[in-house]
This record gives sequence, C-alpha cells and structure tokens, in this order.
Amino acid sequence: MSLKITEADIEAYQNDGAVLIKGLLNDQEVSDLREGIEANISNPSLKSKIASNENDPGWFLEDFCTWQENPSYQRIIFQSSVPEAAAKLMRSKQVRLYHDHMLVKKKGTVQRTPWHQDQPYYNIEGKQNISFWIPVDPVPLEWTLELVAGSHKGPWYMPRNFLENQAKWFPEGSLSEIPDIDSNPEKYPVLKWVLEPGDAVAFHMLTLHSGEGTGALRRVFSIRMLGDDIIHAPRSWETSPDFPGLSDQLPAGKPMDHELFPLAWPVSQA
Repeated sequence: MSLKITEADIEAYQNDGAVLIKGLLNDQEVSDLREGIEANISNPSLKSKIASNENDPGWFLEDFCTWQENPSYQRIIFQSSVPEAAAKLMRSKQVRLYHDHMLVKKKGTVQRTPWHQDQPYYNIEGKQNISFWIPVDPVPLEWTLELVAGSHKGPWYMPRNFLENQAKWFPEGSLSEIPDIDSNPEKYPVLKWVLEPGDAVAFHMLTLHSGEGTGALRRVFSIRMLGDDIIHAPRSWETSPDFPGLSDQLPAGKPMDHELFPLAWPVSQA
C-alpha cells in the first residue's frame, strides 16, 4: 500500500503535536487488527486493568505489552505502514517499538479519560517519539480523542492515576499540575476528529489529551514508538507500563537498543 504522508502532515505533527492520518491501515489490516483486539479481550494479560469505576454502566479495559503473544498485533506493528509513517512524522532515521496499548470502552461507558500526557508515566527521555491511536470502530466527534495543539512543547505535568487522582510517579509537588483546559479554549486549542476504522491519530507523548465515555463499542489499538534521540531514563518508581529488570540490562542514558524494543524501521532486508 502506498503511504501518503505529506509535508503538511509532518509540519502539523511537529507544530501541533498531533495529526490525523486517514486510512493508515487498509481494510484487511483493520480486519486483522480487530481479530487481534478480540483475542486480547478474551485473554487479557497480567498487565491489564479496568480503568472505569465499579458503578459505571459500561466498562473500560486497558492492556499493555502483549504484542509478543499476538500475531495480529505483530503484523500491524511491523508489516503495515505504521513504522514508515512514524519515521516520517518524527523525522527520524530509525523507529523502535516502545509498547502496544489496547483501549476498549464498551457501549454506555461514562468514565472520562482525564487530561494527561503520556511521557511522564514512562522510563524514557527525548523528543522523537510518537503514538498512533487507531480505532477499529467508527468514532464520532463526541466520543473521539481530544488533544491540545502545541502542548508537546510545554512543560511536563504531574502524572496521576485516573480513578483516585493520586501522584504515584513523580513526587507530589515536583511537577506542575495540569491547567483547566476545558474552561480556557482560547489558551488551549483542542484538536479532535471524526474517525473511521483504520484512521490514525498520531500524537507526541507530551501532547495533552483526553477522551469522553462512549455510546457505542470503541475498540482502539495504540502503538507507541521511539525515534533516534530517545534514551533510557530509569525511575525509582514503577512506571506505566513497567519493564522489570530493564535497569540491570540497559544503563541510564543509553539508546533503547534492547529486545523488548525491536527495530521497526527501516525494515530489515535479511
């Protein structure tokens, strides 16, 4: 499939920290990914968690780092247009997988995903990174991903867990709190798009983003990828996701050259 990433797409990603790529996956890839997500739902890993309250009429399931056991995920991560798109948007020579992330909200889920950045939860430093948020169901505007344009250029904000609003990562008070985005639309312009299966929102790991509940089943696969300048930044706390034992194998400040983070681009000719 011919990949169509324009210079305008690249500039939008660099300037806004988010861009919509229509039809990044073709119909067969969407079908394959849908099967992979269903297999993941049926057999969640030990890293999976329910991210909605017990009294929520719906259900929000997340799972992480299952690509090694899921052939459908492997094909999308390594054999689709995703890694090449990542290289172009990041302006990076190489692309490594960081981790996969499944997000499923059942019909009627009211749990809102609060505004947050992703990178403060992680064990990495650097600017060349990217996440792809790829639905396999139609996503109307009222249930879509929302992102604050340009927020990837700003400070790191305090990461908190979504249900209890607790600071379990950086020590309380060590980072700024997330501002009131919803009450200041002129200061914090929000990007959001109607999505069809196979469309992808590509966004930087420091881009502030959030999401509403959903009135229909919403199955999403997110792929986190790393570019040339990303280095390992071990934390004294458990990151999300966590990579137990990695600090013993990969020193601080080193590139993420490890079997957990395989090279996805350029494609090996071996």
